[in-house]
Amino acid sequence: MSQKAEFIKDLALPVVAAPMFLISGPKLVIECCKNGIVGTFPALNQRSSEGFEEWLIEIKSALEAFEEETGKKPAPFGVNLIVHPTNPRLEADLKLCIKHQVPLIITSLGAVSQVVDAVHSYGGLVFHDVIKKRHAQKAAQAGVDGLILVAAGAGGHAGSINPMSLIAEVKQFFDKTILLSGCISTGRDVASAMQMGADLAYMGTRFINSEESKAPEEYRQMIIDSGASDVVYTAAISGVHANFLAASLKAAGISEEDLKKDHKIDFGKELDTEAKAWKTIWSAGQGVTTIENVMPISELVQSLKTEFKEAIEEQTKLLEVYPKD
Repeated sequence: MSQKAEFIKDLALPVVAAPMFLISGPKLVIECCKNGIVGTFPALNQRSSEGFEEWLIEIKSALEAFEEETGKKPAPFGVNLIVHPTNPRLEADLKLCIKHQVPLIITSLGAVSQVVDAVHSYGGLVFHDVIKKRHAQKAAQAGVDGLILVAAGAGGHAGSINPMSLIAEVKQFFDKTILLSGCISTGRDVASAMQMGADLAYMGTRFINSEESKAPEEYRQMIIDSGASDVVYTAAISGVHANFLAASLKAAGISEEDLKKDHKIDFGKELDTEAKAWKTIWSAGQGVTTIENVMPISELVQSLKTEFKEAIEEQTKLLEVYPKD
């Protein structure tokens, strides 16, 4: 019996738009799902649990209306929950996810079997993000349905392990759904993720530069203007290593010496919380190198489809040449 998520076969493309802090909202999620890929958002992008429930209702209503009007079943949507003692809203937000039967829950900073059991109680799935083998093993023991492998070069709190190595390690003990994150910005990248053994590509940075994201125009332009070498991996912003755009770090007055520190630096009153800091210090993955524009999600998904198909066709042609006896 297959251990993979059933919904994968119904997607237009094996892609999940990652939940991005301060960036992902209902508009982005709804358009992703309408166009056949999984849309997600962090619960904490809403300031209160009451607001979070309003977003859940908005998303569910829009997707139900879409299915009634078109006869097409939208892709499932997901919510990211921070499973950590520092998140005072976890219990309340989880209860709302259960109430509204959110199809997919993405957990971060802790894989807890009680959360997994709660989501499984209504038929939901739990995917957990990890950056190393040890974290993946703990999550597997907690009973998660999928592992999101956040490899080197990803936006946000990325890992530092090569994706090929990370997938190879995890597949040794985990036979459920595997998602790969890190530098995935094109349809060719999605095809490459499948070649490496992933079931789904987990894309964040590319969706910052969609018309439906909540990113300010200056953020989007900085992504267009940046290359892989303009992404800085540092723990100075949140105390945990993450990738940020060098230009935004410079604009915030953060020095080269600050960036070398392995702990969160003191920003002063202007940026005294992580949420405030991330509003002006912008995260992105090394996949910025292939992002040259901003487009509606409908056009973006179509472009990804075309690139994906071309990449697979090119790979198939190699069978006419290789392997040789």
